[in-house]
Amino acid sequence: MERRRFLQMGLGGLVAMGLPKFGVANPVPLILDETLKDNPLLNFEGLPDFLAIKPHHIKPAITHLIEHNTDVIKALSGQEQITWQNFYAPLEDAQNKIDRAWSAVSQLHSLKNSDELRVVYDDAQKSLVAFGTWAGMYRPLYEAFNRLKQGAEYTSYIRAQKKAIDDALLDFRLSGVTLEGADAERYAEISARLSNLATKFSNHVLDAEMGFEIVIDDEQKLKGLSDIALDNAKKSAKSKGKSGHRFGLDYPSYAAIITYADDRSLRKQMYEAFRTRASDQGPNAGKWDNTAIMNETVALRLSRAQLLGFGSHAEYSLATKMATSPTQVLDFLNDLLAKTHDKSRQEIAELKAYAIEKGLLDASDELMPWDFSYLSEKLKQDKYAIDKEALRAYFPVDQVLSGMFEITKRLFGVSVREKQGVPVIHPEVRFFEVFSGDRHIASFYLDLFARENKRSGAWHSGVMGRYKTAAGTVQLPVSMLVCNFAPASDGKPALLLHGDVETLFHEFGHGLHHMLTTVDVQAVSGISGVAWDAVEFPSQLLENWTWNPEALTLISRHHQTGEPLPKQMIDKMLAAKNYQSATAIVRQLEFALFDFRLHTEYQAGDEGAIARIREDIRQNVSLLNEPDWVRMAHSFSHIFAGGYSAGYYSYLWAEVLSSDGFTRFEKEGVFNAKTGRDFVEAVLSQGGSDEPMALFERFMGRRPDVTALLQSRGIV
Repeated sequence: MERRRFLQMGLGGLVAMGLPKFGVANPVPLILDETLKDNPLLNFEGLPDFLAIKPHHIKPAITHLIEHNTDVIKALSGQEQITWQNFYAPLEDAQNKIDRAWSAVSQLHSLKNSDELRVVYDDAQKSLVAFGTWAGMYRPLYEAFNRLKQGAEYTSYIRAQKKAIDDALLDFRLSGVTLEGADAERYAEISARLSNLATKFSNHVLDAEMGFEIVIDDEQKLKGLSDIALDNAKKSAKSKGKSGHRFGLDYPSYAAIITYADDRSLRKQMYEAFRTRASDQGPNAGKWDNTAIMNETVALRLSRAQLLGFGSHAEYSLATKMATSPTQVLDFLNDLLAKTHDKSRQEIAELKAYAIEKGLLDASDELMPWDFSYLSEKLKQDKYAIDKEALRAYFPVDQVLSGMFEITKRLFGVSVREKQGVPVIHPEVRFFEVFSGDRHIASFYLDLFARENKRSGAWHSGVMGRYKTAAGTVQLPVSMLVCNFAPASDGKPALLLHGDVETLFHEFGHGLHHMLTTVDVQAVSGISGVAWDAVEFPSQLLENWTWNPEALTLISRHHQTGEPLPKQMIDKMLAAKNYQSATAIVRQLEFALFDFRLHTEYQAGDEGAIARIREDIRQNVSLLNEPDWVRMAHSFSHIFAGGYSAGYYSYLWAEVLSSDGFTRFEKEGVFNAKTGRDFVEAVLSQGGSDEPMALFERFMGRRPDVTALLQSRGIV
């Protein structure tokens, strides 16, 4: 969920054929020669044709777009008079084309990876980064944006237009536009190298996940696992021409063993493989080791920040966020740690005492991290009589989707309809359209299940952004929602854990933020231009409905009997909602503090910083007794391959917003249509067109209160 840099993602277009006349918002004509006319990446009518896109299409399309955009930028920037119509509008049209083309390529890279695709993806990405670096440092373009802001028309622009211009000027400064000579060359080198390192990091993690398996013939060793997990493991083994049960490092496999396997040695084996991915430790030690990539990445980030006049990468990162200083972020994290650490320590002590009492651990045994999920699930069942696997039977995926769409309709006044016959990346991917009344306003792809050659985790990304074209029509937003749930097993539909349901609602919340925008300036419509530490606000807010009794009756039906989730089970779920909540927060604080401290404390040449900071957090923050061979950072894709460097704190920061924002729904009714409409009007529809604090205050009538987070987690 990375904020779009107006000039660093690439701007787009094809061979320039002249400029629009002053005052006329016409795009520069898009001309294709015979070799490009059939290239699906250069067809901007309708949705991307994922079935038609092949690796050999990528390089010529991206090269052509870059060449055209270079000419467009030079020509538009050289006009004597600069206005929205003759400068920004055609530039926006050009940007839209390259955004759409590269988005399609990126979706394929994440969801249907291959060796052939990797090679051309990496090559094209290098070209895009070089182009984006040039555009971000092209002084005439920067000066043209300055002239646009200083022009007489600026005062008459709507808020979205002003915000887009202001954001672009900030992005120019962060893109090194003021650098000259050797500093400018160094900045360009750093940008290119960081992009390359992020791709390598991500590839190493994916390779490490695909390069490990456990195949077990002895079912006694798998005692404790559910029938669903066993069926999926059988199917996985069969797909590889093997007998027995096969488990990899995809999350459904890992979670099945770490949470339910009675065999402690098996849990440890899986834990070690998972927590040492792409590192110098574990079963594939050194094979896909990210150590050197991580050290070079943090060094280059610091160099880039210092070139731009910042003291650290954390300061550089905060230039586009709600938080205003590293001290503010660290104070927030440490204050939250102080409020939760003792409660977490009590939760873990209770867990160990329970394990000893039940004979699951000897009194002399240490409670190890590969015991935690297993024992936690046992204690939860004993305290609340809740079995996550038994609950799963009530969450067949189609019922969850139907209920989620009904909740969306009641709250936000929009309906969702599935559409067949749309080209998709994989047969499991589904396509839906969103309507306000009878008016089609947005669309989204849904890719729910884990498979090989698909990136792990869950995320939302924009396929197309909303904006008003030169012809006066509106390009409707399109989202991609991705999860990695366990697929259907023999004789059963795909059944979700309640945690999976939360994840689905979370990603759909991002999707609604992107799709319900009414902003017509693409740079600040939907999720674009939203401060990183506020972008999780809508997604985390929507998770609350997965705990509401009335909502649960909509999203649950037993896959065999059709009965809704019984009230007795709902009551138990709600009673257990904040079970070990302090420990969950402390775990998030471990990640957030590691990320932010690393990008605040790191000094040039300090290759021991990653290990030293991680060890300090392991000793003084973590309560899970992790061995020193754990290599958490080596697969921490959020900060080394995603957009969360010096920004992982955003999850907790935004949870303050979402917890506090939900108090209004609790007060006025969780299905109160007026409250839902107010949220759409104040937040979802506005995208990045205004500062997130202003949008929050517009919805709540005041600034956020951190107490709401602690109350929602049952800590105060």
